[in-house]
Amino acid sequence: MNKLTHLDEQGRVQMVDLSDKPDTARIAVAKGEVHMKKETLDLIRAGQIKKGDVLTIAQIAGISASKRTSELIPLCHPLPLTKVDVLLELDDSLPGVIITATTKVTGKTGVEMEALTAVSVAALTIYDMAKAAEKTMKIQNIRLVEKHGGKSGDIVNE
Repeated sequence: MNKLTHLDEQGRVQMVDLSDKPDTARIAVAKGEVHMKKETLDLIRAGQIKKGDVLTIAQIAGISASKRTSELIPLCHPLPLTKVDVLLELDDSLPGVIITATTKVTGKTGVEMEALTAVSVAALTIYDMAKAAEKTMKIQNIRLVEKHGGKSGDIVNE
């Protein structure tokens, strides 16, 4: 079993020391979904949600949140992100919105948490923007799809 890196020899919480790790190119992709009634999706598609442009606001929220991950998640290192992309796709088969976030950095640690944070906050923003139309929306299936770079190498979950 791997040693828990966020605990020291006495079992106390610690931030991982990255001093001796080399900088490498790293990328992570995360996805998630906001399920809703078809009528709510149609309102978003038509731009008729009273709070404004749901997809643009959710995209900006996801990007902004990814840059603040270390402020939200204890023991995450602040990273100089080189790219954050948040894609929102309307999907009639859910019905709902599929969110995909891609994050990149050249650094000593991965960007999985930044991608997952981007998806999570984009999903929460969609809910907030459209909750006047529907309070039964479900945020679901937030997950890491793939990561590349670093000591553990490439991982593709989907």
